[in-house]
Amino acid sequence: MNTRPRKVRHLLLVILIAVIAFLLLMPTKVQPVNWSPPKAPSMKDGPYAQNQRLKNVQRVGAQGIAGPEALLLDTQGFLITGLHDGRIIRTSPDSQALEVLADTQGRPLGLAQHPDGRLIIADGIKGLLALDTQGTLTTLSSSANNLPFGFTDDVTVDTAGRYAYFSDASSRWGYGQDGEAVIEHGGDGRLLRYDFSNGHTEVLLDQLQFANGVALGPNEDYVLVNETGAYRISRYWLKGDKAGHHDLFIDNLPGLPDNLSFNGRDRFWVALYSPRNPLLDGFAGYPLMRKVMVRALMVVPKPVEHRAFVLGLDVNGKVVANLQDGGPGNYSPITTAREYGDWLYLGSLKNTSMARLPLQVALKP
Repeated sequence: MNTRPRKVRHLLLVILIAVIAFLLLMPTKVQPVNWSPPKAPSMKDGPYAQNQRLKNVQRVGAQGIAGPEALLLDTQGFLITGLHDGRIIRTSPDSQALEVLADTQGRPLGLAQHPDGRLIIADGIKGLLALDTQGTLTTLSSSANNLPFGFTDDVTVDTAGRYAYFSDASSRWGYGQDGEAVIEHGGDGRLLRYDFSNGHTEVLLDQLQFANGVALGPNEDYVLVNETGAYRISRYWLKGDKAGHHDLFIDNLPGLPDNLSFNGRDRFWVALYSPRNPLLDGFAGYPLMRKVMVRALMVVPKPVEHRAFVLGLDVNGKVVANLQDGGPGNYSPITTAREYGDWLYLGSLKNTSMARLPLQVALKP
């Protein structure tokens, strides 16, 4: 009698039981919180309709670099960015020159220029740092209210050089654990303010859903912070009758908002890491299934759609630009979009170069 089919069936049953046991019983730190996301807006039509406006972006700066997440353009037209290996580099747009400014030994994610010439760095591992003009790195802040930063993400500095506004994406999860933090939806992100005059760090907002990009608004009346895990941008008022209060600037975005920037006049740029995932939204009210999802993602790739995605918003939160490209070889994920002169510059957590698009193309009706 041929027992081979029986042995194969037995082996498959053992494998199936092992997989089910892994998905249901494997220990995990993730403790998903039940929530109800709004229904995702359409990407077939309306303000978020799919398009290929980012199809022909120009790759700029050094090539073959790992994860130029944030970027700045200095007064000489050189690009400054932080890389996956901890280096902060300065490179010419034509890629002919490259200078290493520092190595944080961490992961520089957000960059801002202080009026006194220092480069202010939100490092996902090291905290809030400063790099002076002599190349010396110092730690400005690594905790607030006796709670250490888990995932320092983005930073901006006011024009007077008094304050740095920055985000701690999660006090519970560290760099590289963004997936776990978003799936858990624990609301442990914070919007923070560092005072250069006395070294004090103040918590402006807490209980944020993966606090990410930060940008000051017109006249620095308010500061915006992206909540990646809730698909929204929150606003904290700094001046006027609403000072000290917060509200929503825009809600129910079609993707996961990453970094955020302001052109200083009339426009914000929001980089979307990827469109929303129906599976993630569908399991929002089922914590057990989200635990299963976390375990599955330990052995299978994250189901992230590789789509280049950037939105332009006016000062009232209205969409004025919708830039996308879902085609093969697109420049994604886009995690930073900054407007300089006639160009919209793009950075990426995972790509191997920076990119740019003519502003007139980005704003074309």
